Amino acid sequence: MEEYERKLLLERIDREGATVGASIPDRIEVQGTAVDLREFVFEIKRRDTVPPGEREKVDQAKKNLRREKLQRRQLIENDEVTFEEGEELVESIVGIDRALEALQSLGPANIEGEMKAKEAADQKRWMGFLKKVLGKDGGPRLGGR
Repeated sequence: MEEYERKLLLERIDREGATVGASIPDRIEVQGTAVDLREFVFEIKRRDTVPPGEREKVDQAKKNLRREKLQRRQLIENDEVTFEEGEELVESIVGIDRALEALQSLGPANIEGEMKAKEAADQKRWMGFLKKVLGKDGGPRLGGR
């Protein structure tokens, strides 16, 4: 493959909006295992949130997809494929990116738990502020005389 061809392929991967209009591959080999990627993504996306038991499976799938994407990109970068093979790899990488975007956009698994954590963090900040204002943190009072 010529250098300009390799740069062209890598530019297609890195292009802003490369996944717009791209489809998620039906089936793909990820880390040596065949995965029905489109079916997996659509099954997960059908739910409003990922149940706690499924969260680990989704996180592992995202990790494996990122790893696979990197390995495919490196084949192009290291000139280990022909231009035609590189074009196929680009299509699969863009499809993997599309799947990752879909999985990243999933809502939190535990909305109630996240709300409680945010409220606790807000309360902690408020108490820290009050202690500082009232001079109970060992520092000077704000606005004191």
